[in-house]
Amino acid sequence: MITDVHAHLLLPGLHAEVERRAPQQVAEAGALELRRNGAASLAVSGPMVGARVPRLTDVNVRLSEMDRQGVDRQWVSVSPNHFYPWADEDLAVWVAAETNRLVAEHVALAPERLVGLGVVPLQHPDRAVAALEDAVLGHGLAGVEISSFAGDVELSDERLEPFWARAAELGAIVFLHPFGCSLDERLDRYYLANTVGQPAENAVALSHLIFSGVLDRHPALKVVAAHGGGYLPTAIGRSDHAWRVRPDARQCEHEPSSYLRKIWFDTVVHDPMALRHLIENAGASQIVLGSDYPFDMGLDDPVGFLRAAGLPVEIQQRILSRNADALLPTAVRA
Repeated sequence: MITDVHAHLLLPGLHAEVERRAPQQVAEAGALELRRNGAASLAVSGPMVGARVPRLTDVNVRLSEMDRQGVDRQWVSVSPNHFYPWADEDLAVWVAAETNRLVAEHVALAPERLVGLGVVPLQHPDRAVAALEDAVLGHGLAGVEISSFAGDVELSDERLEPFWARAAELGAIVFLHPFGCSLDERLDRYYLANTVGQPAENAVALSHLIFSGVLDRHPALKVVAAHGGGYLPTAIGRSDHAWRVRPDARQCEHEPSSYLRKIWFDTVVHDPMALRHLIENAGASQIVLGSDYPFDMGLDDPVGFLRAAGLPVEIQQRILSRNADALLPTAVRA
């Protein structure tokens, strides 16, 4: 079965309720998005998302599109605009519970073809374990999707240690997908907020995981990075050099490059050479097919992109299906 691990779901009803409960905060978040992206980019993104609403919400349209792409199974995660990293504790806990429920309902409409990922209130680390258990144990989801940071919470934050421990214990997938970039106005034109911002956020978040020793303390963690891990795999030599010469960069046990073989990366890199380089650095066992369905920055033909990269057939087969299947918790894999 060909599996796409990076496909999104939009929840208009949930967002409407968030707007009702926190209108001022939603307005402030919209102003931040405008500042980060710029008016020109938002003028393009709005109609683009609007035209794709059926693909983001209707399971029959989703299945038809999967057939067109030659994809047998999708891992479905919400569009990152549903992270709401600004939400207070009560609202954030409600959002996580409601999101987990709605994702589970969506994938239950085609359980043989869809696998769900929930969310946790990352900005409130003390509530993350309960939300993870709600997703995996309460709703049968394969894991959760998280952003690269939330408020003052970086992925190296000590308050997240119970979350990482429980995710490893459950065998839950943690899908790292940034939303926005803290560089703000520096990226507010030419769509740099996405083209530069997303890869930068991936690199920063993964570096927090690596350099802080999270992956040493929790070796069973299943972290899957969107967008091929961003800039980190291509510039990992600089991280290795820092680890060798700087004592403040040596809180992890091994050279940073070694941890690329303990993380999984999707194929949304847009360049066959970049994909081959990613495989060389991380290993063929760590690469999984992704599309970023159905957004314009994704791969409309993820299978065709992989097949055109000139990889050996055995490596293609691992990326198309076997690597992703092996990641799934046993109860979901069946």
